[in-house]
Amino acid sequence: MEPRLVLSSIHELPPHLLRYLDENFKTQEDLKRAPTLAMELKKSCINLDRNLTNLQKNLSSIAASWISRPNSATIALHQLNIKLQNFRLQTSQDGAGMVGLEKIRKILCEELPLLAKEVRRIETVRFYAETTLQLEALVGDLEDAVFSIMNRNTWDIFQANLSHASSPTAFGQKKEKLLLAVKAMNNIEDILVSISRRQPQWGRLLNSVDGRVDKALAVLRPQALTDHKILLSSIGWPPPLLTSEQGSENSSGLPNPLVLMQGDKKDRYCESFLAVCALQHIHTKREKRKMNIVEQKVDNSLDLWTIEALVSPIASRAEHHFSKWLEQPKFMFALVYRHTRDFVQGVEDVLQPLIDKARLVGYSAKEAWVSAMVKMLAGYLSTRKFSVLAERYKDKDNKREVTSSWLHLVDLLIAFDKRMLSLASLGTPHFQENLRVSMLSIFCDRPDWLRIWAKIELKDAWKKLKVDLKDERAWMIDSKAKYEFHTTQEPEPFMLSTRQDHKAPLIAEAAVKITWAMIERSQSLPNILIRIQFIRLSADSFLWQFLNLLFQHCKGAQLRSGYIENETLVSVSASINAARYCESVLREWSADVDFLEMSIAEGDSHIQADGLDDQSCFFVEQIKSFIELETDWLMEIIAYLLQQFNTLAWEYVQNKQKWGQEQEFIGTKNVMGTGVLTVSVDFAEALDSLRSQLGILREVLNSKDFLDLWRSVTDGIDHFIFHSIIMSNARFTVQGAGQFATDMQALFLVFRPFCVRPEAFLPCIRDSMKLLEMDEQQVNQLRVLLNDAEGNESMRFHGIAHISCSLAEKILRSRNFAG
Repeated sequence: MEPRLVLSSIHELPPHLLRYLDENFKTQEDLKRAPTLAMELKKSCINLDRNLTNLQKNLSSIAASWISRPNSATIALHQLNIKLQNFRLQTSQDGAGMVGLEKIRKILCEELPLLAKEVRRIETVRFYAETTLQLEALVGDLEDAVFSIMNRNTWDIFQANLSHASSPTAFGQKKEKLLLAVKAMNNIEDILVSISRRQPQWGRLLNSVDGRVDKALAVLRPQALTDHKILLSSIGWPPPLLTSEQGSENSSGLPNPLVLMQGDKKDRYCESFLAVCALQHIHTKREKRKMNIVEQKVDNSLDLWTIEALVSPIASRAEHHFSKWLEQPKFMFALVYRHTRDFVQGVEDVLQPLIDKARLVGYSAKEAWVSAMVKMLAGYLSTRKFSVLAERYKDKDNKREVTSSWLHLVDLLIAFDKRMLSLASLGTPHFQENLRVSMLSIFCDRPDWLRIWAKIELKDAWKKLKVDLKDERAWMIDSKAKYEFHTTQEPEPFMLSTRQDHKAPLIAEAAVKITWAMIERSQSLPNILIRIQFIRLSADSFLWQFLNLLFQHCKGAQLRSGYIENETLVSVSASINAARYCESVLREWSADVDFLEMSIAEGDSHIQADGLDDQSCFFVEQIKSFIELETDWLMEIIAYLLQQFNTLAWEYVQNKQKWGQEQEFIGTKNVMGTGVLTVSVDFAEALDSLRSQLGILREVLNSKDFLDLWRSVTDGIDHFIFHSIIMSNARFTVQGAGQFATDMQALFLVFRPFCVRPEAFLPCIRDSMKLLEMDEQQVNQLRVLLNDAEGNESMRFHGIAHISCSLAEKILRSRNFAG
């Protein structure tokens, strides 16, 4: 059957052809001259073909003549060398050396470089001509093979006569031509690779050859796949789908037609499989070369064309069943999983040896089969399910229903990915963690769907947290001891790891679990940048909302009463502990390899702070914010403790006269008893309040923050008492100095449960007590030494290191030994 001629549109004809037709066909009578004109055009084409052949022969002869020229140049150079040697002898004999040297300089500096440049140019032209002729011959062979394949057995013949298509003669002829085409493309590719490395300036030649090969490949690939699918049909593929009760999970499934192949059918299928694999191999090789040269994006997936040919007819049959299960997608997943499971072993046993024989390194028949089935179902759900849900999500009235359906469908996707991964990794101990194609790849090409999913996850997470907040134990601190003050020494655990170690409330653990659940749901996303985007939109946003919740909890506790009470301290401590726990967990997560890879891929650069390596810390901003909340509210508690201490001790500080009293008083307001000193009455309340609140904070605040808290409180009290009493120009008698020492010892006792030597954290008070405990003779001696150059050495000798010589002189002057 001759191919039908299809006339081109008048708009597709070039201008010179339109002019030719207008000149020869001006009237209807001129149409009678069409046969004669056709004969003339045919003769002209024959003459042009003859001229083209002659030109090719002339080009070959010219190239051969260029080859002979370098030989002539070599002989000329040899003769020139002999003449130079003779010339050297002649100039040394006749005394004309200067003239000879000038000629030699001209030859060496001017004529020889020009000659070498010309030789290189001739060699380049010769090589270009040879390469062009070689490529022309190979491309011609390729185009002839493609033309022969397309005209020997057309698609109409295959469609009309399947038995003829599967006959050995027809199959053998087409396979032979296909292999010739593949061989020609391999040879062409080898030459093009060599040109791209050694002669990159020949870009036009590369583009010209690539264009012609791409056209041939665009025709050859679909034809080869069509022939391969016809062979598959002849062996009984695809098998029928099991959708009834007989296809249960425990069913072994239907027999695999690939395993049942025998004789000539098996041989023809194997040969066709190898031929298609060879065609795919050269296609992949060409795409990789183009990527290296012109930086084009290449599909890096390792999907096999032959496996796709297996899945394509299955998809056509399954679509009928899928359309009935749009509201119950779990049946779709069950059907695809069962069909994949029933045939995965047969596919591997039959096709993997063929893949190895085709030398397709890195290709796995089992993985390609599983991935292709996943891709088939993902494509259907993308067009028929997610697109509908995304449109319905825009309607506010349907959001609740869409949210439920969306989350349920994502749960099915994730569970299906895990089951398919177990199939692909069956018998492979070191299989990669993720399939090359995941069901969640649906979201990779649709960022709008990814944002909808993240928004739904975020709302669902916050809804779960609100349920946990209704529990009366949500903010309860897990503390073993009651709110009482202990004077016994107990070891403090500073290595915090669990929620109980951090004394964090249950709501903090709930927030961490909800955050991690969202992160885990994104692990199946095959693209790391898409995974980062989802985590930033969902888990990150949830952490910011939880951080705001902690802040509001602190603020609400502060506003419930005009002054801070014990319940307020507990409430604020719960938020601080929760922030500390979340900070610790985020640091731990950021040290994981997956988060390190995501941080590197994201490429964000931050300013380093608080010892964080921001370039490798995925949650750096959240960690900084949790630290800021801890620090701010810890400073609020410290400021309150110091302010309350100052208020309660104000009368004690302002009564400067008592330090200068000498006689003893007996009564309810005595500061001294008979022979035994007691704590000042107006100082006892401040100490008792401080002791009680520190005891509460010790039980409810995590050990790290409590350590910072009580040390900061000691710094503030040390500064307050030193400047308000010691530096207030008060006069100290022996009895007054003793009373001050007694009061300060009581202050030390307040901090004794937290350390062995609390006076070390009140250095100014401690040094002042040493100066006030000196007798009159020691005071006079030290005052003399302070005026010397070695005053600092004298201070160190007495164990005074935190008070300057001038301040020590002032304290010594305040002593009153009269009477």
